[in-house]
Amino acid sequence: MKTIGRILGVDYGDVRTGLAVSDPSGFLASGIGTIRPGGMRNTAIAVAEEAKKQSAVLIVIGLPKNMDGSEGFRAQAVRAFAALLSEYTEIPYEFYDERLSTAAAHQILNLTETGGKKRKSVIDTLSAQIILQNYLDSASSL
Repeated sequence: MKTIGRILGVDYGDVRTGLAVSDPSGFLASGIGTIRPGGMRNTAIAVAEEAKKQSAVLIVIGLPKNMDGSEGFRAQAVRAFAALLSEYTEIPYEFYDERLSTAAAHQILNLTETGGKKRKSVIDTLSAQIILQNYLDSASSL
């Protein structure tokens, strides 16, 4: 069943975490920025605060899987982050397979000739937007 209300998309990273949010109808994802609070716990707190600020009804967290579908150490870190996040918010979360989302973000930035510092500052936000949009598209087909 499709969720009605804003959904927060998260591309968790050790240094930078990209965020995106959907419109209330769950049709379109928009990047809202990158956070760098420092440390997994501080990132979980910052994401919980942003989810509340955006009135999110769901948080979608990109889960990095290997190309064969298995999970490595990055997926374990994301699962640990999600466990911490649940300590700071009652908003439910779901994982979404983020395979190739960063590659897609790099491809978009190549097409728009975005490079240098600008590229580094937007890649995580764009990845979060792609993860969330893919989630929304898959949810709308159910």
